[in-house]
Amino acid sequence: MIRNKTRLLAAASVAALLCGCSAVDRIQNIGAQPKLDPIATPTAPATYQPVTMPTEQGPSGPRQANSLWAPGSRSFFHDPRASHVGDLLTIDISIADAAKLSDTTTRTRTNSDDANLTNFFGLESKIPQWLPGADPASLVKMGSDTSNVGAGSINRSEAINLTLAGIVSQVLPNGNLVVSGHQQVRVNSELRDLQIGGIVRTEDITSDNTVNLSQIAEARVSYGGQGQITDVQQPRYGSQLFDILMPF
Repeated sequence: MIRNKTRLLAAASVAALLCGCSAVDRIQNIGAQPKLDPIATPTAPATYQPVTMPTEQGPSGPRQANSLWAPGSRSFFHDPRASHVGDLLTIDISIADAAKLSDTTTRTRTNSDDANLTNFFGLESKIPQWLPGADPASLVKMGSDTSNVGAGSINRSEAINLTLAGIVSQVLPNGNLVVSGHQQVRVNSELRDLQIGGIVRTEDITSDNTVNLSQIAEARVSYGGQGQITDVQQPRYGSQLFDILMPF
């Protein structure tokens, strides 16, 4: 009896390890709505790393006497657009991606080898004695045929149109801005999570303090979600494990 309990406990432990912590979290959150992350400073997480890029330092120094122009300024008048750490700006995300690829490969190879030994220091007549039934005129005849045909196609279409507010988390030495944005929406126990980050030129920010995704360098966009509908659409852990371990 004790042995059976030990085996059952070991099996449960293995199952728990295979399922991972996410399975435990899902069990604990059965019937509960997905939790929203608290509002936090973008630089607060331990995984945050400041961006370091090769840039050119702009001119700087004190104002000259009797001059209203400050060295390093980009305009004479005050610019209401985002330019300092903590400033907000609007990011328009418009992605219309389509790709269609088709590839066909055909390879054919035919080999044929013939060998005979009609003269071998006058000992060719001894070959049938060494190899009964062998014909010196036709000792070896080999042939091989190889044929490979491969075909593949990709037809993908994606469209995303979103708008969210981002925050300036860093100003690079040349004036470019490191921006990041995080937005979560929960509707009927389904959570949608949008994250974006990248580097923006102040010149690309419009007069209404808006920038387009196509003008963000090193852009990283993550759009996903979790909830009851997303959970139903995903394969079970057993199926995922079977797909990984099954070699065929």
